[in-house]
Order: sequence, then structure tokens, then C-alpha cells
Amino acid sequence: MNPRLVLALVTVAVAALAVVIVVAGSRPSGIADTPPSGFEGATLPPDYRAPDFRLRDQDGEPISIRALRGRPVAVTFLYTECDDTCPVQAQQIKGALDQLGHDVPVLAISVDPANDTAALARKFNNEVRMTGRMDWVLGSEAELRPIWDGFAIQPQLEDADHQARIVLVDADGFQRIGFPLDQTTPERIAHDIARLEAE
Repeated sequence: MNPRLVLALVTVAVAALAVVIVVAGSRPSGIADTPPSGFEGATLPPDYRAPDFRLRDQDGEPISIRALRGRPVAVTFLYTECDDTCPVQAQQIKGALDQLGHDVPVLAISVDPANDTAALARKFNNEVRMTGRMDWVLGSEAELRPIWDGFAIQPQLEDADHQARIVLVDADGFQRIGFPLDQTTPERIAHDIARLEAE
């Protein structure tokens, strides 16, 4: 290759690199870096209130998210006959509670109301060792649909699986953090619950 051509190409490459460095280092005045949220999960849009409801849990007791205000709540979406993602979600939350060293309210919103009975919900909790630590929100499809919509969750369908996700609701009742199952660890959940508790 011609030495002059090589020198010209090197000169152009160095000049282009210098321009990139100068542009990357400059910032218009008045624009600051956005501080990181400090949360491990995905932060949700502000002022996104969790949907309220008044239904029954696996023991036939009334349950409402409004009644849990004043502390963070972990919300997940399960069905009792699930044998893949649902037990994993429950175990992720159990691990987070163990790591925290104390419990916070945990709600399992039924995504298969036609088949999720109180007896099966109690059985599920027993199998995943969450009895006394996780309450199911049970009801008809008409009662649960506003909750699914409020959390932007796809329920269990014959031809499609439900969305495996955990949402942390803050003490004021706002959805703050979301964890898709593939990004969930007990450590991350525990970290974010502790941050919410410290607010």
C-alpha cells in the first residue's frame, strides 16, 4: 500500500477520534447527569398507584392492598397448578425475606381464577414453604381483571403463559419497582425492599 495513503488514513482516523472525544466530553450548560435510582429492579413511572381491591385470601379472610399501606408490599402473579415459574417466584421472595431478617406483606394475585381455589392456594404455600408469609388474592375473573390491568399483567391463558413478574409497592401504595423473573434474585429484591423501608 502507498505510504502516503496509509499516513493520510491514520491522520483522518486520529482526527475523527479527537472529535469524538471532544463531543463526548462536552455538555451543554444546565444539563446534569441523571442520578441513578439506587434500586436494583426497574423503576416504574412515578405516581403509578397500585390498584385497590377488596377480595378474599386463601383462608377466606378479607384482603385489600389499601389495608397494607404504611409499609412496602411485594406483589407477584401466580396460579396454584403452575410447576415452573410460580414456585421459582415464590422462592425468590422467600429468599429475600430470609435475607431481610423480617417479613413484609407478600401478595400472590391469582392469574387463573377458574382453577385457583382456597385449598389449592394453601397447598401451594405449604409446598413452597410460604405459609404465613404470602397471602393469595382470590376471586372471579371479573374481580381480578382490574387488578391485572392495573399491574399491566397478562393472566394465564390456554394458549399463553402469564407474565412472571414481581412488583414492589411502596408504603404510600405506589408501584415503584418491577422485576421480570429473569432479572430477579433474592438479593436484589431484599435490597430494594430495604430501600423502600428506609424512605
